[in-house]
Parts: sequence; structure tokens; C-alpha cells
Amino acid sequence: GTHESSFPTPGLEYWIQKDGSAALSHVIQVRNETASTWYEAFVDAHSGEVISVVDFVAHATYRVLPIHKQVPTDGFETLVDPADPLASPEGWNGDLTRTLGNNAISYRSSLGDTTGESDDNLTFIYDYDFNVPPDDDNSTNVQFAEVNAFYVVNTMHDITYRYGFTESNYNFQNDNFGKGGDPGADRVLISVQDSGGMGNAFFSTPPDGQSPTLTLELAIAYGNPITFTHGVSNRMTGGGTGRCLQTLEASGMGEGWSDSMADWTEQTADMKDWYFEQWISNDAEGTRTHPYSTSMTTNPLVYADVTTVPQEAHYIGEIWANMLHNVHAALIDAHGFSTTANTNPDGTEGNIVWLHLFIDSFPIQPCQPTFVTARDAWIQADVNRYNGANKCTLWKAFSSRGLGPNAQNYTNDFSVPDGC
Repeated sequence: GTHESSFPTPGLEYWIQKDGSAALSHVIQVRNETASTWYEAFVDAHSGEVISVVDFVAHATYRVLPIHKQVPTDGFETLVDPADPLASPEGWNGDLTRTLGNNAISYRSSLGDTTGESDDNLTFIYDYDFNVPPDDDNSTNVQFAEVNAFYVVNTMHDITYRYGFTESNYNFQNDNFGKGGDPGADRVLISVQDSGGMGNAFFSTPPDGQSPTLTLELAIAYGNPITFTHGVSNRMTGGGTGRCLQTLEASGMGEGWSDSMADWTEQTADMKDWYFEQWISNDAEGTRTHPYSTSMTTNPLVYADVTTVPQEAHYIGEIWANMLHNVHAALIDAHGFSTTANTNPDGTEGNIVWLHLFIDSFPIQPCQPTFVTARDAWIQADVNRYNGANKCTLWKAFSSRGLGPNAQNYTNDFSVPDGC
């Protein structure tokens, strides 16, 4: 890291040890700005032994439903310092002790109604009572919901930052640290337990420089990657304008990208079928018409179904999300699976490749994309990043769902290009 003028010169001090004796010690500060660590070490001047270390960094603790878990009965977890120092160099809270920071502010009813610490040292641990009605404002459920939504948005900010949704690519931050993008403050405003409705969530994405809003209505206590990803696709398609997913097909694909991102966060090496909102809907099949699957029996949706399903964005989105599920499965089959993909985008495993192409394709595709032009953006993204190494893997996956090279006007094509 860099040394500021105030960074002290190592000196000599006495350190009082547990037995009451005084040890003459060199006092040295060690700071790594990239890793967001800052220590002061006391080194015995005679033996060279490190006799004490002071940690200057406040460690944030959150009790949440992790993004790889969709069902609350899978268990909440207490996470310590989950912020990625590369993506969030000031941490998620900065020097604040409430659910607000550079990337997001989570509140109930008004921007001033954020949740504070449950204990000192940036500790945000609140219980969730499943027996409390969703419109009860007096329980700790509200605090839990604010903390969990704050965690989800910040986590998704950090993951997508690693893969290219950065300041210069129109992401959501109050301070862009001079790294590009509109300098206007545009962290995500998260309205939790919003009384405007029941059981729905939506993300409103204005142009770069204006804060988007994530609204979680009553009975939506957890938040998930789906809603945040609407912001990613809307900002990155069309150069930060927020205007380029407006046609029925494009907005439907927006739903598909969002489902796909949530699918990605929950997957493992065996690439299981993905169900959505089983717990909320109390239905083993979830709230989508089919689980996302590589099996044509489990999920028969193909490109031509864009015109036969109900003409509403979520139904069209299911077709696109299932295609991307098949692409994801094919890439994992070809390259394996990384368990550190959330924070390490440098690997060659299939889930890492998939998320790179997912993010890279947005600025390539045109405003108001179609299935065909979005598919072409994935193929081009692979050329740009991997020199086309995954060409046949991608084509085979898209073609398996009718989106082969000759697919057009919602007529299936199951062929693949020559050489594949």
C-alpha cells in the first residue's frame, strides 16, 4: 500500500507484559490497503519476537441467509468481514455503524430509518421469528430484513465488480474513487418490508449517476441476487442509460438473466436442477413453470416457445434462463467447477468462464436485444476473452434449445456450425 505523510516512523516503546514486566519494543505499523488490513506490531528489541499485535480495523459481523442458500430452513449464518476489499475498499459500512455505506443503504419507510448495531464493533446480529406477521413493525424481523438485504446487495456488488461491473461500467456506488463512471452518488436504496404491497420485489434502474431503488414488499424478508441483477443488465446494456431492456422480449430476457445469476450463486459441481421460491410458495416445483434443467423431460422449453408461452416477461425469461442454465452446465462439464469463484475470477473453471461471459456480453449486445443478438453477444464475448476457445461448447448448448446458427423469427434450429 501507499504511505501517507502521517504514517509513523517505527519507534521504541515499552510494552507491559502479562507478568508486569516491561519489554523494550520496536513499534511498527503494517498496512495493506488492497486487503484492507492495518496492524501495529510490538517486536521485542532484544529477541526479535513479536509480543503483541494491535488490529486497527473494525471487523463487521452480520447474521444473514447466505446467497448460496435460498431456503431459510437451510440455516442462517454469522459472517465476519464478508466485504471484498478490492470491490469495497472502505468495507460495506465505512466508518458508519448502521445499514448504510458506499454501495447501499437499507431502510424501513424512510432513508433515516436504517438499522444500527446490535452490539459494538459493527455487529449486526438479529433473530428472525417465523411466527410474526409480515406487517409487524415492532419485531426484530425488520432489523433482520434490513441487515440481510444490505448483505445481499453488497455481496452482489462485490461479486459482479470482480467480473467487470465496475465504476467505468456504470455500477452502483456513492464514491467511484476516481475510477470512471458518472460521479453522481448512486448507491442502491433498499426499501425493506415496504408497505406498498405484499410478496413482491422489484428493482428500478435509472441512468448512471442516479440511485436505483430495490423494493422488498411485505413478506419478502430476505432479498436475493435476482433483483440486484436487474440493475446489472439494465445498466450494462446500452451504456448506462437504463433504457435498453424495454421491449417484451428484452424485458423478458432481463428476468432470465436475473434468474440465471441466482442459479449461479447456488450451484455446485454437479450442476443440479434449479428451483425458485419453493419455500415461499410452499410448492416443491417453485414459482416458475419448470425447474431449470438440462433434461428436455424436466424442462422442454425451446426458442420457438417465445411466441407460445403467455406474453409476459417472466414466462419469456424462463426460456432464456433455462438456455443459460444449459450453457452453465456445459461449461462446468468442459472445465470443472471452482469453489472460490465469488472472489477469484482468474480461474479457468466453467462457472468462472460462465460469469465472465455473462457480464462481458451485456455491453456487446445492442439496445433492445433479442434471443439471437444476445446469443451472438455471448459468442463474441468468448472470442474477446478466450479467443473463441468455448465456441463449440456454447453453440451446442444454445442449439440444444433451438437457438442454433440458423434460428430466426422464433423458428427453432438445432444444428451447430461446421467444425462443432
